Amino acid sequence: MKRILVTGGAGFIGSHLCERLVNMGHDVICLDNYYTGSKENVWHLIGKPNFELVRHDVTQPYWAEVDEIYNLACPASPIHYQHDPIQTTKTAIFGIYHLMGLARRTHCKILHASTSEVYGDPAIHPQPETYWGNVNPIGIRSCYDEGKRCAETLAMDYHRLHGVRSKIIRIFNTYGPKMQAYDGRVITNFVVSALKGEDITIYGDGHQTRSFQYVDDLIEGMLRVMDTTDDFTGPINLGNPGEFSMLELAKLVLELTGSKSKLIFMPLPQDDPRQRKPDITLAKQKLGWEPKVPLREGLQRVIDYFKPRIVV
Repeated sequence: MKRILVTGGAGFIGSHLCERLVNMGHDVICLDNYYTGSKENVWHLIGKPNFELVRHDVTQPYWAEVDEIYNLACPASPIHYQHDPIQTTKTAIFGIYHLMGLARRTHCKILHASTSEVYGDPAIHPQPETYWGNVNPIGIRSCYDEGKRCAETLAMDYHRLHGVRSKIIRIFNTYGPKMQAYDGRVITNFVVSALKGEDITIYGDGHQTRSFQYVDDLIEGMLRVMDTTDDFTGPINLGNPGEFSMLELAKLVLELTGSKSKLIFMPLPQDDPRQRKPDITLAKQKLGWEPKVPLREGLQRVIDYFKPRIVV
């Protein structure tokens, strides 16, 4: 049994990770300030002898004796990270700074959850880990994009200078139960609008593409990265290479929900990427990992999750 710290543990991805680790028998400390996370996501774990819930903001130091750290603390949807961009940047940079200090002191492994947003609006498709990206450093998304890029820098510098056992993953669009209904992400936007019978808004012409991975596939990949030897730091892409246009996604949501919602088109937001698709060659070679849940199956699970929660 390991003692594991999960920052952002009450968030969408963090709560799934906490559940998996608790079920594996590990002693889990779930750290969250509830900016975007929710106690409801981990309510079923409270009271278990190997689960501890702590309210804390990672922009401030935290000390505990742990064997592993998963750093997922940062708002990830545009609505949330653009609401307070300065705080977003502070969370990304101060958070990893404090956690790297903790990992150095305790000699533990630390997995930093970075993002496909470090690739920006990519000029290479699909995106391999060797691609340095095409990011606007002063745009409205920069607080998140550049915050995550700088966090990767700190993770690698602590590894090189102090021998911290750092690991970096780059998460591509992930979906599943426990997502917030109004977080501004495309799958929740489409599903919630369809269930309510409201117009589905597509930004741009609908031909921009994304690749969507189901959260269970991501969690499996994260665990495998953490279990790699200390000489492997990444970064490594974790995502589903299946590529869908926004129009294809909207039509599939309409089909699965049986909704009569209409599609409407609005201008594309600033710096919104035209394409996003992971090259997961490294994950296949290093981890023996690739996603298993197809989009149709995963979307049905999300729809079933939201149906009883959406007031029409």
